[in-house]
Amino acid sequence: MLLIGWLAFAFITIQFMVSLVNLLFAERMKAPTTPTDDFISILIPARNEAQNIERLIKDVLDQPYNHFELIICDDQSEDDTPGIVRRYASNDRRIRLIQSEKLPKGWLGKNHACHLLSQHATGQYLLFLDADVRIQGNIIARCIAHCKKHHLSLLSIFPKQQMHSWGEKITVPVMNYILLSLLPLWLVRKSAFTSLAAANGQFMFFRAATYYTMDPHTRVKASKVEDIAIARLFKANHHPVSCQLGNEQVTCRMYTSGHEAVNGFSKNVTAFFGNSLVVSILFWLITTLGFLLVFASFPGELVFAFVLLYLSTRVCVSFQSKQNIVENVLFIIPQQVSLGLFIYFSFANNLKKQHQWKGRNIIC
Repeated sequence: MLLIGWLAFAFITIQFMVSLVNLLFAERMKAPTTPTDDFISILIPARNEAQNIERLIKDVLDQPYNHFELIICDDQSEDDTPGIVRRYASNDRRIRLIQSEKLPKGWLGKNHACHLLSQHATGQYLLFLDADVRIQGNIIARCIAHCKKHHLSLLSIFPKQQMHSWGEKITVPVMNYILLSLLPLWLVRKSAFTSLAAANGQFMFFRAATYYTMDPHTRVKASKVEDIAIARLFKANHHPVSCQLGNEQVTCRMYTSGHEAVNGFSKNVTAFFGNSLVVSILFWLITTLGFLLVFASFPGELVFAFVLLYLSTRVCVSFQSKQNIVENVLFIIPQQVSLGLFIYFSFANNLKKQHQWKGRNIIC
């Protein structure tokens, strides 16, 4: 029991150190000092996104960077997504709508839509956005400048998450907690190890020449977690990758309820743990029940230190993620329950091969 207690204490200490490193050494994209006229292809795969797509189109049209084309792939939507896009395209030549036909065997829907979009793009850079993302300010110019400064082939951003319902607040922050307490983000760019890779498919900014050389969406066509797979693919082939957190210029309301969040996160939660169910379960056990092990093994001073490290980790992660610190501390228990549900349904859905997303089976 004592040895296990020390292991739990050591793990929480490492989590705190990683979260503190992420807080203190976070890379920030600066405003460009010189103007650029690089042509950007903004590419949006959209399936049943009538409630989101118009807002994102307006965001793109309102941003100050004008050297772009906006291509949207209607991925067999059953709502008015294509009609909304057509109305905007009829008034702005920079906007185009393409249609995804029957999904080819061996492909997942989003990966195929992104591949189709890339075939129609003409930009020097390719920005893939999910339809529920919102962009503001000069984020595109900042991305170009940052990629040039660090010679990046891929820049990915985890948007600042907008959460309104209680269900969102006890589920969505879990992903940032895992990411920022396990992976020093600056190592994504600095380290050559493919295990130190992270990306978010909601915002993927590619250097076009490298993208077409690597053809990443074809090579990960059956992957449920294509973003991380692509980041690892690029790093394995010595193409620099960077991953950052968003601010007010890149936001997203990923889910609108706890039920929707559990369904969504269960399809990719194990990817944060090297696609290992065992490792994900061990993480959940230590971060949920580790306090009991420490309480049973150590005197009060060490128990207090453990709790302080645990809470400090949550504070660091919440501050960097621009999330409500008080809520995330108060909701530690329900958030840990949510993580357990993510892992359970990930296992159950993979076992039954019946995970559904937007009306399609995403397990090949």
